[in-house]
Amino acid sequence: MKNFKLTYSRLINLIIVVLVFVLGTVIGSKYGSIVNFDAKSKQIKFTVSNIQTPSERKDVNFGQFWEVWGILADDYIDSSKLNDQKMVEGAIGGMTAALGDPYTIYLPPEQDKRAAESLAGSFFGVGIELGYIEKTVGVMAPIKGLPAEKAGVKAGDIILHIKDENKGLDEDSIGWTLQDAVDKIRGEKGTKVTLTLLRPSEKPEPFTVDLVRDQVVIPSVELTMEEQAGKKVAHIVLSRFGERTHAEWEEVVKQILAQKSSIAGIALDMRNNPGGFFDGAVEISSDFIQDGVVVSQQGKFTSQPFKTTGLARLKGIPTVVLVNKGSASASEIVAGALKDNLNFKLIGENTFGKGTVQDRRELSGGGGLHVTIAKWIMPKGEWINEKGIPVDVEVKDDSATEADEVLNKAIELL
Repeated sequence: MKNFKLTYSRLINLIIVVLVFVLGTVIGSKYGSIVNFDAKSKQIKFTVSNIQTPSERKDVNFGQFWEVWGILADDYIDSSKLNDQKMVEGAIGGMTAALGDPYTIYLPPEQDKRAAESLAGSFFGVGIELGYIEKTVGVMAPIKGLPAEKAGVKAGDIILHIKDENKGLDEDSIGWTLQDAVDKIRGEKGTKVTLTLLRPSEKPEPFTVDLVRDQVVIPSVELTMEEQAGKKVAHIVLSRFGERTHAEWEEVVKQILAQKSSIAGIALDMRNNPGGFFDGAVEISSDFIQDGVVVSQQGKFTSQPFKTTGLARLKGIPTVVLVNKGSASASEIVAGALKDNLNFKLIGENTFGKGTVQDRRELSGGGGLHVTIAKWIMPKGEWINEKGIPVDVEVKDDSATEADEVLNKAIELL
C-alpha cells in the first residue's frame, strides 16, 4: 500500500511536470516565459522574460525588468506607492528618455489629453491665465467673457485653495506648479469648482468664488491694424499651428485683402510660437510664396521637398517677420521659408532651433507617443537644429516699458 501511494504521488508529479512542459512550450513560444514547478509549494510559477518582442529585437531579454518588478512588489516598504499603471508608464517614459531626444516622449493619458487640447486650441475651464504672484499661483488675467471674469475674478488674485467635489479635491495651493494648477482647475464642461482667493490690494480676508466650467477657446491667429506715424500695418499674431489655425488664417487673409490698398505692409508676429502641425506651416508659407520649396524633410529612409500649395494671396505685400527664442519648429519653418525664398527680414531675436519633425501616435492602452521621424531643412539647405535662425535686425523687448519695441521696429522698417 505504501508503495502504491509512493507510485501514485510520483505519477501526479509526473503529470504536473508534463503539464508544466506543455504550458511552458505554448506560453514560452509566444511570450518567452520561463515556467517552473515548485515541488515544495506544489505551485506553478511563471517568470516572464520577454513579452512579444519585435522580430528584429529577439536578442532583448526582459528578465531583469520583471526581476526588479518582483523585488519591488515583494519588498518595497510602502505598498501604497506600488501603482502598476504608473510603473508601466514610468518604464515607457524611461525607454523614450534613453534615446536622448527631448522631442521623442511618452505622454501618459492625462498629459496626452492636454497636448491634444493645446493643438485643438480649446478646452473646458474657467478662463484664467495663470502665473506666480509672491511665489504662489495666481491670476495673471481673466479671459473676457468667460466664467472667471463674469464672477469678478481679477488680475492679481492669489489662489489659496481649490474645492471640487466632482474630482474629490479639497486642498491648498501650497507647492503647486503651474501645471498642477492647470490640471486641477480644468475639468468637464458644466462642473463646478470653488476657488478661495486673496486680493491683497482690496480685501484683507480670503474669499471664495463658485465657477462653472465652460469651453475656453484660445485663438491661434489674431489681426490688429496698427497705425504709427501715418502708417497703417496689419499686425498678425500667429501663436501656434493647431486645428483652428486654418479657419482663423483664412479669415485674417480676407480682412487684409479687403484693406490691401490702405496698408503699408504686414508684420507677421510669431514670437513665442512653439509650433504645431507641419502642414499648417506649409500652408501659411504658401500664401506669400508663389512658387518654390517651403521645406525639405529628411527621414530615416527617404527625403522629400514640400513645395508651395496655395495661391500666394499675400504676394507683393511688404512683410517683415517677428521672432524670438520662443519661436520654434513650425514657426521656424515659416520664418526660414520666407527668409530664403523672399528675403523677408527677420526682426527680434535668434529663434529656438528645433529642426526635427515629430509624429503624434495614439497608443492602444491610452496615452500618446511623440516620435521624431525626420529632420527639416530650410530651402537653401541649412539645418538649424540647436542653433536657430539668426535675425536680420536684433531687437529685444524691454519688459520695463509698455511699448513693444520689436513691433515698433518692424513697423518702422515697412
